[in-house]
Amino acid sequence: MSYKIVIDSCGELPNELKKDKRFESVPLGLEVGDYSIMDDESFDQALFLKKVAESPACPKSSCPSPEKYMNAYHCEAENVFVVTLSRNLSGSYNSAELGKKLYMETYGEKNIHIVDSESASGGETQIALLAMELSDQGMAYDEICKQLDEYRDNMKTYFVLDNLETLRKNGRLTGVKAFVASTLNIKPVMGTDGDGNIIQLSQAIGIKKGLKKMVETILNDIKFTDDKRLIITHTNALARAELVRDMLFEKAKFADVIIMDTAGISSMYANNGGIIITIRR
Repeated sequence: MSYKIVIDSCGELPNELKKDKRFESVPLGLEVGDYSIMDDESFDQALFLKKVAESPACPKSSCPSPEKYMNAYHCEAENVFVVTLSRNLSGSYNSAELGKKLYMETYGEKNIHIVDSESASGGETQIALLAMELSDQGMAYDEICKQLDEYRDNMKTYFVLDNLETLRKNGRLTGVKAFVASTLNIKPVMGTDGDGNIIQLSQAIGIKKGLKKMVETILNDIKFTDDKRLIITHTNALARAELVRDMLFEKAKFADVIIMDTAGISSMYANNGGIIITIRR
């Protein structure tokens, strides 16, 4: 059956899929002081990070409207799979659900399955890629929905950031002492709990030790990696992303690895230098 994958713009897509008609990215909005843009193909990361560094105002985001999601669902595809960032981090999931309701009221019944990634960035990408792979295998719609939800429930997200201020000021770090971390150069290794809330997993002093601690945490959590896809996203920090990949490769084998620069929303929250890793348990 024909299919379409809708992903909000917090999830990055590999370059070869950005123009693929089976995929559509629904953009969130970005705002830094008087500067506002959409997180779409026009996003300029260098300019945005410059605006963030220069502005005393905390950058903010806005979720897509339900109408934008409804329009994304209005297509020839028989099955539509939707992946959003965690509902505890954004209203994107709720907009996707309202968009589905609007679609049904306007156009009638359609197979639309919405997955709250309980993650962000590469976590959304992992689920979107799986939806593509299972659809290409000819798997039945109901079974794909089940497998996507199971994958989400067994996916782990890890990240280390140079700067926690955007997360803190936007109320996303209720369980992490961001001001202490900044003052003492402590780099928390963070992840998400089963509900998509950000939690602290470990910590180290300095970014290099923080990245090493994150690698150790991953290898302790994920015992069998040979059949796992590793996704590393970074905010203007390719060398760090490659360093983390190499440290992981020294200790384990993976079925695939994808390294991508963050799009707008992830760049806003991760800030310059941030590293995010997702992998299935």
